[in-house]
Amino acid sequence: MTATKDSRTLDFYATEAGAYAGREREAEHHRIGLFAARLPAGARILELGCGGGQDSAEMLARGFDVMPTDGSPELAREAERRLGLPVGVLLFEDLSEIAAYDGVWAHACLLHAPRPALPGIIDRIHTALRPGGVLYASFKAGEAEGRDGLGRYFNYLSPAELAAAFGESSRWSSFEIEEDIGGGYDQVPTRWLHALVVKSSDP
Repeated sequence: MTATKDSRTLDFYATEAGAYAGREREAEHHRIGLFAARLPAGARILELGCGGGQDSAEMLARGFDVMPTDGSPELAREAERRLGLPVGVLLFEDLSEIAAYDGVWAHACLLHAPRPALPGIIDRIHTALRPGGVLYASFKAGEAEGRDGLGRYFNYLSPAELAAAFGESSRWSSFEIEEDIGGGYDQVPTRWLHALVVKSSDP
């Protein structure tokens, strides 16, 4: 059976939830802007891996109907304190809704999905999106899976590997991957991949 989560990574976030959620971190304003530009006003958005809730707070401020979730119960509680609303505890493999969302926001979370499990998780997200729905997901780039200095698992994908994980191109009416250099909780300069894709409206 394919493993869909990494226990050591979840344990890290359980232990570090307060520090991780409470650190000085701006919402991803630029990326949220690109994502929001493809959505209707008041769109229903699922956030996966919301962490401290900064991005959900920004999307709520923009008038979207946001459902924040995280796979870590401890981080979900931290996000609830920031947002003042319920935050669901949701593992990627437990996403089972059908055509329920106009958008799915997955900043720096699917990068923890074990490589063999990622295509199936993206399938679940595709199913949960409405026709024409938008997915944003970001990943740390690399050539082989591994752990960082904090012990967290990362799938470390190349652009080609990331594109392959999204499956048949006919499922997506638009598919963009951008690269840049950024940081993270470990404060190590990192090459990032940003995927912004739109689900095809065709059946």
